[in-house]
Amino acid sequence: MFGKLFSRSAPVQEATARKTPPMLARQRRSGRTRNFDAGQNDRLTSGWTNTPLPADQIIRRNWRTLVARSREQAANNPYGKAFQRSARRNIVGQQGLVLQASSKDGSSGTLDQGANRAIERAWKSWCKAQNCDVTGRRSFRQIQKELINGCVTDGEFMVRFVYGRDAGPWGFALQVLDPMRCPVDLDEEKRPGGGFIRAGIEYTKLGRPIAYYFTTLSPNEADYNYGGRGFVKVPADEIVHWFEADIVGQKRGLPWMATALWRMHQLGEFEKSALVAARDGANRQGFIAWEDGRGPDLTEDEAEEGIEIESEPGIYQSIPGGAKIVDSNSQYPNGEMAVFSKHMLRGVASGLGVAYNDLSNDLEGVNFSSIRHGMLAERDHWKELQESLIESFALPVYERWLSFALLGGRITLENGSPLPAAKRQKFMDVQFQPRRWEWIDPAKDVKADVEAMDNLIKSHGQVIRERGRDPQDVYAEIAADIEGMRAAGISEDIITAVMTGKLKGGQGNGQQGSTPQTGTPGEDNEDGNNAGD
Repeated sequence: MFGKLFSRSAPVQEATARKTPPMLARQRRSGRTRNFDAGQNDRLTSGWTNTPLPADQIIRRNWRTLVARSREQAANNPYGKAFQRSARRNIVGQQGLVLQASSKDGSSGTLDQGANRAIERAWKSWCKAQNCDVTGRRSFRQIQKELINGCVTDGEFMVRFVYGRDAGPWGFALQVLDPMRCPVDLDEEKRPGGGFIRAGIEYTKLGRPIAYYFTTLSPNEADYNYGGRGFVKVPADEIVHWFEADIVGQKRGLPWMATALWRMHQLGEFEKSALVAARDGANRQGFIAWEDGRGPDLTEDEAEEGIEIESEPGIYQSIPGGAKIVDSNSQYPNGEMAVFSKHMLRGVASGLGVAYNDLSNDLEGVNFSSIRHGMLAERDHWKELQESLIESFALPVYERWLSFALLGGRITLENGSPLPAAKRQKFMDVQFQPRRWEWIDPAKDVKADVEAMDNLIKSHGQVIRERGRDPQDVYAEIAADIEGMRAAGISEDIITAVMTGKLKGGQGNGQQGSTPQTGTPGEDNEDGNNAGD
């Protein structure tokens, strides 16, 4: 009885169970199922995409917008123009891609100097504007510059091989095409033979390009119609199409400015706002406020549309009676603008793959080590793009040109005989030398190269090529210098001293054309003359 009287009764359950706040519950569930913070789906990541898209869909959705905005920024944003100029200057440079023929004799394996000079001479002639461009306006170097300009804003370039009478004196020329003419929205799933069309390009079922489709305004010119539009179909072997692929399966290029484009635009708008605020603060002198009942009445337009006061330098603006000026007292631009702009530009430079100091033209606080490190990393990026340009553009152009030039007898030796077309494979052995750069401290760099050659780490030819020269040209110039000095009557001792770097105004290892004197400097000999005289 007493046990029942004092026993603990079961707890009374609440009528309504306590509910966990939804936000906390979602976070706990998310924490149990996700291993990465970037994989969370919560209010902080609600606007972040979580559905991967294939390359074709990304291109179709974004290409036109990115190209339009990139072209606008290259025209109106100084930093966009600076990047375009920097890419053109570092990839193409002053001389562009320079051909170096390296064909060899089959028996001895030595360079066929006569054939190599003939090839380089004929190539140089074809690279003139009236020969290599169907319009006759741009040289081969200028075409390279135009292609790099297009890659910055369009992400790709398309060049067509033109043959026959319309191609100019050589029967072979290049036509630079605007990628906008190849519609990125032209898709067709099934073609005869199992192929397909994607982004204006026809492919085999395994993805090899067959043909390119370009829009035309002439119905008579169109040889393919789709969706009420006419297109010109060009075989893929007549088109050089190059872009840097960022995604597997990508078929069209994205502008090189795409990643940095948003920051560039926002920084430009910020600078505009700061400029307007600065001008308004400098212009504003004050306002004339009228006493009650004495101010001018509002006009009909002002009454309907509101009062607009334009800021003008040295002008006191009059405000109508009853109106009151409420000034926001904006502090911009102030000391934070420079810090903010530098922070934004660093992000822009990272997105573009260039050094901040080069893009912004800001050398404040830069020392030798820091700028050297930045320039080395940037130059590696430019070298990578140079090699891509050589592999995808320069070499295919040379191969087509060589075939037409050999068949037409346009490559001749110094005696006038043409190179045989049957040895085309031999003459395919060429290299293109891209531009190279001078170092910040050339003396240290030259000293390092000399030590590398002395220790057999580098060859003379490698050092010459790293400076953008053809070793054969340098050797020919040295030989011509030696012959010129001999013809002028200069002694062999002086020539040897000059060529070996010993003749340095008394500062080298030897003295100018004489044997070292004996004795102690500053002491007179028995004749009373100084030993050093």
